[in-house]
Amino acid sequence: METATNIRFSERMSQLPPYLFGMINKMKMERRWNGEDVIDLGMGNPMDPAPDGVIGKLCEVAQDPKTHRYPVAGGMQHLRREIALYYRRNYMVELHSENEVICTIGSKEGISHLCLALVGPGDTVLVAAPAFPIHVYAAVIAGASVIRVPIASEDEFLRRITAMCESMTPAPRLLMLNYPHNPTGALASREFFAQIVGLARRYQFMVVNDFAYARVTFDGYTAPSFLEVPGAMDVGVEFGSFSKSYNMAGWRVGYCVGNPKIIEGLGKIKGYYDYGIFSPIQIAGIVAMRDCEADIAAQARLYQSRRDVMCEGLTRMGWPVAKPKAGMFVWVKIPEPWCRMGSVKFAVEMMERANVAVTPGAGFGEEGDGYLRLALVENENRIRQGLKQMRRALPELEKELPPDI
Repeated sequence: METATNIRFSERMSQLPPYLFGMINKMKMERRWNGEDVIDLGMGNPMDPAPDGVIGKLCEVAQDPKTHRYPVAGGMQHLRREIALYYRRNYMVELHSENEVICTIGSKEGISHLCLALVGPGDTVLVAAPAFPIHVYAAVIAGASVIRVPIASEDEFLRRITAMCESMTPAPRLLMLNYPHNPTGALASREFFAQIVGLARRYQFMVVNDFAYARVTFDGYTAPSFLEVPGAMDVGVEFGSFSKSYNMAGWRVGYCVGNPKIIEGLGKIKGYYDYGIFSPIQIAGIVAMRDCEADIAAQARLYQSRRDVMCEGLTRMGWPVAKPKAGMFVWVKIPEPWCRMGSVKFAVEMMERANVAVTPGAGFGEEGDGYLRLALVENENRIRQGLKQMRRALPELEKELPPDI
């Protein structure tokens, strides 16, 4: 069959590398289709169910034909009000639900569309790196340039941001943050956020904080909201998600809160691109926010227990690892000699030799190569078994390493 010469992609497609997460997930599914039991320590796709009350409300409301119509693109008034109440309860942040809250089809969609509203050709976006891919490529797709700022101590990160703002003309237009951080688990203090707000005012850039892992915290740690800091509402917004706290990943519901002008821009873009979230899901989301605080705490305890099993198992393998205080992942450096093969090849070898899916750190940029992100979605026994299968595979893999790797 001859290749059609009239099929041409836009230039932006050349800037999008292969999506490594999709590659690993495809390998996993192909092996499962062939009857193999692959233990999934790779994708952060919650396997635990959403709260019973949330599921029940979805089933109830979906029976009403009125809910099958197009919803409001920016989200139901009652859900936006519930999000505002959630911020008041948890962060003592007052939000006007009419113009400082908007619902999104998950935070990934919201970040993507927001970049179309805020940046374009000639603009520069600073992104904390290693980075979840959409934090980089939403800006790239919008036509902006991206500068990756390596995650470091708070003081060092702030120094790097300041140096870039002072040396660049024009100055950066947007700073993309993600705390608690995916994939590294790095945390941010309120003092750090206050410094960011000061820099944003001084150098006139906007701030986006992806707060997807806000409530998945351990050992008594509470993650601060960017919006808790005085002045944050003047310079930026924060994204949240129902995916992790309520195990509603496939439901695709999230939100953006903060500066009303930025919210307005996102709403305008969304008005052209989508019709919003299925109404029964939004109503179920109200139940989640209103009634499921205990479920959030229980899920966090479950992840903390799995984290402990994962980290203790890695330590017994001789892999140095620090226990994260937030998130649903463990970020760990691949030890020598296997580190020298690179994280992508190592991940492929673990799939083929151990039937364990892991996420290569290179999927988050060059800063992540040599690391793995291990998800805490499997139960404790499956995590133990996955680590055991990896440990068994490593000696044979080491024997096959060419001497010049």
